Amino acid sequence: MTESILIKEGRVIDPGQGMDREIDVLIVDGKISAVASNLSKTISRDCEVINAKDLIVTPGLIDMHCHLRDPGTPEEETIASGTMAAVAGGYTAVACMANTNPVADTASVIEYIISKAASEGLAGVMPIAAVTKGLKGEEISEMGLLLDAGAVAFSDDGHPIMNAEVMRRALEYAKQFDATIISHCEDSNLSAGGVMNEGYMSTILGLKGIPKAAEESMVERDCALAHEFNSKIHIAHISTAGSVEIIRRAKEKGVKVTCETAPHYFTLTEGEVEGYNTNAKMNPPLRTEEDIKAIVKGLKDGTIDVIATDHAPHLMEEKKVEFNYAAFGIVGLETALSLILAELVDSGVLTLSKVIEKLTCNPAKILSQKTATFKVGYPGNVTIIDLNKPVTVDSGSFLSKSKNSPYNGWKLKGAAAATIVGGRVVMKDGKIVGASTPRQSLPKFIDINK
Repeated sequence: MTESILIKEGRVIDPGQGMDREIDVLIVDGKISAVASNLSKTISRDCEVINAKDLIVTPGLIDMHCHLRDPGTPEEETIASGTMAAVAGGYTAVACMANTNPVADTASVIEYIISKAASEGLAGVMPIAAVTKGLKGEEISEMGLLLDAGAVAFSDDGHPIMNAEVMRRALEYAKQFDATIISHCEDSNLSAGGVMNEGYMSTILGLKGIPKAAEESMVERDCALAHEFNSKIHIAHISTAGSVEIIRRAKEKGVKVTCETAPHYFTLTEGEVEGYNTNAKMNPPLRTEEDIKAIVKGLKDGTIDVIATDHAPHLMEEKKVEFNYAAFGIVGLETALSLILAELVDSGVLTLSKVIEKLTCNPAKILSQKTATFKVGYPGNVTIIDLNKPVTVDSGSFLSKSKNSPYNGWKLKGAAAATIVGGRVVMKDGKIVGASTPRQSLPKFIDINK
């Protein structure tokens, strides 16, 4: 029997097509079938109808930077729990980083992730493979085989590639496949032993700091390499004013550079560390008000292309220790959209269309995916957003296995009202729908036909 969903009378925002108007969206057999007015006159009796009046309807949100910890540490996160958190937050797809155990540097690990996502995942999962074998920064991985296995990009995230010659060769190698290298920009010699931003606050707290130069010097290097060898580079999780300016200048010179930031870099400062709050410990570290202003400006003028979560789950035992020994990172899939709406849209920094562009078509383009628009025949991945929904962050109720969030107790406005993946409603009104349904029946999310 044909399965169909009609989303009626919502405000449809599709930046990929320059669309922003009240219109209906029809999904049939997992794909976009029509985008037009008054489609209710054409549907069959068994079509599921979602009334989206006064709601925002967008192509499914994509998080191009998260950690699902699978394979390796299922007690922190699994593909099942991570994608459940993703759809709760409005994401229809996530790209997971390679720092798993074993590392995603072989075709077998990439195939494992894709297979596990097909059987257990509620959202699409796009594996990012390692740039170098074992994330050691020494020997380049077999990029062609990894792409054939289903990898969508390459990154040693969490481990900077210190050797500039290795990065050069990786950029040249990836260029042959038109693939993107995602760079974790950190000079580990400058950051060694650091646990927070270097400055007044680190001095007061007696903690070793990480200078901004640790990030900015590597951003400068990687932009220079991309320029010299005419290769694509994507800079992950930028956190400083200097990084924004370096990338802005590089773009003006024609360098093929894109970049991302995460909500914590435009909502929190190093002051959150006061009291030795380990939920505010992340890498790169939280910076200053000056850096937040620069990040916001970069988002507004287009220097920063993508907002990602850098969802990094950790067990409570890894956070409830002395600050120096606590793990870096926070979870973000279930708070990102609300933070973005509150801090960027409600404040007037960005229009809804610009925000959605940074959450849909921009990450899809960087990852060479055709999944972030309402063109007929494209996958039926949809996020429905209620801009007026009150939100009180309760980390204890997160669907992620880990609860390490500095936002617990924050009161926000705006969240996902429903998430549709491959033409199937998987989250509605904050509740997961059909979590026990075998996911093999979901249409394949990733479109590898470029």
